[in-house]
Amino acid sequence: MIPKRLEFLVSRELPPAQLAEIFSREGHQLFLVGGSVRDALLERSVDEYDFDFATDARPETITRLLESWADVVYTVGALFGTVAARKGGRTVEVTTFRNEVYRDDSRKPHVSFSDDIETDLARRDFTINAIALSLMDMVPIDPHGGLADLGKGVLRTPLDPSISFSDDPLRMLRLFRFQATLGFKPSSSALEAVRSMGERLEIVSAERIRDELSKLLTAPAPGQALSQVVGTGLADHFLPELPALAMEQDPNQRHKDVLAHTLAVVDKASPDLTLRLAALFHDIGKPDTREFGPDGVSFHHHEVVGARITRRRMKALRYPKEITDDVAQLVFLHLRPHTLKMGWTDSAVRRYVRDAGHLLTLLNELVRCDVTTANQRREQAIQNRIDELEERIASLGEKEELARLRAPIDGNQVMAYLGIGPGPKIGEIMGLMLERRIEEGPYTVAEAYQMARVWAVEEGLSDPGPAPDEEE
Repeated sequence: MIPKRLEFLVSRELPPAQLAEIFSREGHQLFLVGGSVRDALLERSVDEYDFDFATDARPETITRLLESWADVVYTVGALFGTVAARKGGRTVEVTTFRNEVYRDDSRKPHVSFSDDIETDLARRDFTINAIALSLMDMVPIDPHGGLADLGKGVLRTPLDPSISFSDDPLRMLRLFRFQATLGFKPSSSALEAVRSMGERLEIVSAERIRDELSKLLTAPAPGQALSQVVGTGLADHFLPELPALAMEQDPNQRHKDVLAHTLAVVDKASPDLTLRLAALFHDIGKPDTREFGPDGVSFHHHEVVGARITRRRMKALRYPKEITDDVAQLVFLHLRPHTLKMGWTDSAVRRYVRDAGHLLTLLNELVRCDVTTANQRREQAIQNRIDELEERIASLGEKEELARLRAPIDGNQVMAYLGIGPGPKIGEIMGLMLERRIEEGPYTVAEAYQMARVWAVEEGLSDPGPAPDEEE
């Protein structure tokens, strides 16, 4: 009898049942493997548009069989035994049973094929992911006790962890990603292996580390897992700025150190990758700016230093330039609301909105999440300040176009009026016009031309005469 939680997988509308019939006709085994099996057994939501399979068929046979079924087939991974396909919006990957190990100094695995599912499952990262589902009878194949570990909520490797982590060092970081996403507890042997062989992560490409870190950060509550990443020493090999935050004391927070505060902020933030990265890096500049004075410890300009460190680290991790720019800007601006304790003037609101740009909503949330003090009065005062800021933005936005702060005329109009070409001079007058717009609010096109005329005369340029709007 098929367990109720697995019944949907036998539907003729889904790839598992369809492909099982195709492969069995040719005398080949086909098993559903990976996250869809794990999540189905946990009664978690299963993505019905993304399935992974394992088979004894070799890549050329897989390709032929998939071509008889799919809309399109992708063979880019065939050298490693994987053939992908799409049909009706659904994606599948079918992989030949295999072994794979990393050479001591290689960033790419050496792959060899095998003929049985048990060998294939032994190479997988954790026992909870080393369960295969026979698609002919829906019987789980579980040679490593993954079902028991699912019940206990334990992350354990199928082989000795020193072997599993040596075969693919990225599994050490993946251990903590699954801790964060599933809420499972790493086994003591897995943690000990990470402590003793963390340096092996350095042979893994920055792109693979980046992708695993991103998945960890966008888990529901990644703070505890990140703490273990630091505690085992693994962070030293790809994110050394994070353990550096474990300083003796941060006088502005209730936490013992800046690291604990940082992890609390990460947990409070919504699971948006840009926001979570900004939360992770927002105080990254504190170790380099810490000073001891008569009033205690200070971290002057740590947001400036932090933005620079953020760019450097995210570039090393191969994050796209767009997201790197956004995260660095959030780090740079995260203290801005705290500098205006006396209230928000119109010009201050305009400048804040202009500097935040499309990051305004994320910045406001980051500032709110940055409040982790146990002092309820202080926390409420800060939250009230952000409330006031958002109210002022809404109020001023009803009167003027805050989202597009700019001068009434553009650079081309100024150049045509003054009779000069592009260069630093045009940049200077346009900067002055924008500054006036921020400080004073909207003004007319005629006033903008008059401002350009006065500036030109003061700069020793020829008087351009009446502005276009002033001519008869």
